[in-house]
This record gives sequence, C-alpha cells and structure tokens, in this order.
Amino acid sequence: MSRLLTPAFSRRGLIAAGAASLGGLLLAGCDRLTTAPQTLEFLTIGEKASRTAQRWIGADRQGLAPEYSRADMSPVFRVNGSTNPTNADYVAHAHTGFADWRLKVDGLVANPIDLSLAQVRAAPSRTQITRHDCVEGWSAIGEWTGLPLGLLLRRAGVSSRARYVVFHCADTLLGKPYYESIDMLEAFHPQTILAHTMNGTPLSIGHGAPLRLRVERQLGYKQAKYVMRVEAVDSLAPLHGGKGGFWEDNHDYQWYAGI
Repeated sequence: MSRLLTPAFSRRGLIAAGAASLGGLLLAGCDRLTTAPQTLEFLTIGEKASRTAQRWIGADRQGLAPEYSRADMSPVFRVNGSTNPTNADYVAHAHTGFADWRLKVDGLVANPIDLSLAQVRAAPSRTQITRHDCVEGWSAIGEWTGLPLGLLLRRAGVSSRARYVVFHCADTLLGKPYYESIDMLEAFHPQTILAHTMNGTPLSIGHGAPLRLRVERQLGYKQAKYVMRVEAVDSLAPLHGGKGGFWEDNHDYQWYAGI
C-alpha cells in the first residue's frame, strides 16, 4: 500500500492541492467548563456564530493557525487526558514498538488503506510549530511532524458523499471508547496532520503514540491521541452518543471547537 503515498508529492505541492481541493506559554491554572444549562445554551450560540464567521472569513481555505520558531517552544508540554491505554491490542503493540501496528482508512472511500507505522513515517510529511490550547486553561507550544490528512484521504479516494472524518482511538475513558471527528474543510486544511513525531522524536505514549491528530485551528480536546482508524462518514448520528466525540457525547463540549 505504500505506493499510494509516493514521495513525489512535495510539501509545497501538497499545501496547494489541499487548498484547491476544497476551494511560548504553559499556564498552570484550570478553568473548568460550567455545565449550567444557561451557559451551555450560550456557548452553543457562540459556537454556531464562531463557526459561521470562520467559514465565511476563511472561505478561500488559506487561513492558517499561527506558527512559531523553535525558540518559542515550551520547555514542558503537559500530558493530558489518557496517558497509557490499557486496551490489550494497544499494550501488545507498545511492547513491540508498534512494529505490527496498522492504520486503517475506510468508510466512504473508493480504496481503503492499511498502513504500517513505517509506511506512515516514510510518507510525505509536514512539520509545524504550533500552540496547543486546552479547554482547561493551559497552553503549550510544540513541534509536530506528520502525514497531512488531506493527502491520505485523496489517496483513499474519499467519496463526495462524505461530510466528516472520524478518528477511532485505542484508549477509553469512563469505560467508553474514545473518538473524535472533524468536517471536510478541516480535514483538507494543510495544517491538519496525523502526527507521529513531537519535538523531533517519535511520540511518547503519554502524548499519543504512535499517531495523533493535530487540527491546529481547534482546541486541544479535538486533538485525538492513539489514532487507530480513520473513517469517512456522511453522518455522526450513528456513532456512540451521536454528537461526534467523547467529550461532546459525555460532557456537552461543543463539537466545533474553533480558536
């Protein structure tokens, strides 16, 4: 399957194709989201307004999240959420350095893909130094290298019927499978990558090894770790709680988390 991701695609060409295809702080404090009904209703209204405004302003698909220099990188990048999945398959993969791990790309695609970690790392990549903003109130700047999601979807022949991309993960929280999703505009954005390297070294388990999502124009809870499967779908309703992600289903977080 590696020939589906040939090195002939340069980073510059990939960014241009991604655009055309669809037209240093570390804070200690935590500000937990309130669950008051009035606040949730207000946040929902704000989410819709923010999403509409961003889509209108960024209609040319060129808007980028800020990128930084190595001098701006945080000395510590906090580990958050799941830190060591206990899924038996994941534990076995971790013990072998993910030598037999596979990434599956399926759903509404013409050519389902099954890639080893070596193939993912050998594919064309993008490196970016960006700021991770957590809904809890902390931020950190780090360097990420990974496979642009748009390239992967094009190689899989994603259907025009697909509206969302779902990331199925190896971890669980509260006994429930962890997953996240984004729309096609974010999926083909040049800064949306499946990162395998952080700050120049392979991802640690705490930071999501072997592969995690980086969708840089959204908050940290959208950056799914331990990605095992990428699925193109036309609706989020049949998945788990139907709201498009673990936090959205179980804690009323907003599905669109644009910064």
